[in-house]
Amino acid sequence: MGRYVIRRLLQMIPVFIGATLLIFLMVNVMGDPIAGLCGDRQCDPATSAQLRKEFGLDKPVWQQYLTYMGNVFTGDFGTAFNGQEVTELMSTAFPVTIRLTIVAIFFEIVIGITLGVVTGLRRGKPVDTGVLLGTLVVISVPTFVTGLLLQLLLGVEWAWIKPSVSTDATFDELIVPGLVLASVSLAYVTRLTRTSIAENRRSDYVRTAVAKGLPRRRVITRHLLRNSLIPVVTFIGTDVGALMGGAIVTERIFNIHGVGYQLYQGILRQNTQTVVGFVTVLVLVFLVANLLVDLLYAVLDPRIRYA
Repeated sequence: MGRYVIRRLLQMIPVFIGATLLIFLMVNVMGDPIAGLCGDRQCDPATSAQLRKEFGLDKPVWQQYLTYMGNVFTGDFGTAFNGQEVTELMSTAFPVTIRLTIVAIFFEIVIGITLGVVTGLRRGKPVDTGVLLGTLVVISVPTFVTGLLLQLLLGVEWAWIKPSVSTDATFDELIVPGLVLASVSLAYVTRLTRTSIAENRRSDYVRTAVAKGLPRRRVITRHLLRNSLIPVVTFIGTDVGALMGGAIVTERIFNIHGVGYQLYQGILRQNTQTVVGFVTVLVLVFLVANLLVDLLYAVLDPRIRYA
């Protein structure tokens, strides 16, 4: 196991460098960030040259990237064009998005897996058909429609929640935004769990466990569910980074000042330091989540061993 972890960590290095290089190049071709600093008027050449020198934009792109990566390894993600450190923006944005992601993952695990188990054990029954139709509707409806509809009904019409989340963004305020963020993923988790349960239900080890006279609950939890969760864990593990980086729509609807909000502002203002800094951390989140998922395989299935 130790050798496998070390090998995976070494493999993450070129992936991290390649992903950050690609992001850095893509962000640098979005447009001229200096032009956005001067508002509607065009910057005069002297001011433009001074700003480029101040932010290091007068150097070649490859040199800017090497300088940036060197600073990243020392914990310096640069300075936004408004003079604020990117690490300060991260310190306020990431805790909010992490709480939102925890709420979303909780809904995926509890509701998604529960519905998947119920429908997988009752395949072809009315409850199975109803859940399949419901998940199909959730997948078909865009997230911004679901978010705006819940905000209108629960926040404006019925006044059950506040239409906008406060700056504290506590867990109770993030329940509805977390449900909106997790809605599509929850539907996929339900379908994945249902399919996996239905397939493994006909396996030899399940029939053997039933033939031994084991209680139905033990057969489901210790044998059927445990082996059926591998594709579900894979999806949820990769979905963690997607939820954190893809929360732009949800955070905009409920006025949540998290990672998605900062990325939106950075792209809108062509603030390359902010965008690259936040996406760099999200790349690390993706890599670590994938590593944890691979290690969790051995916990779920004892037949899986890593040399």
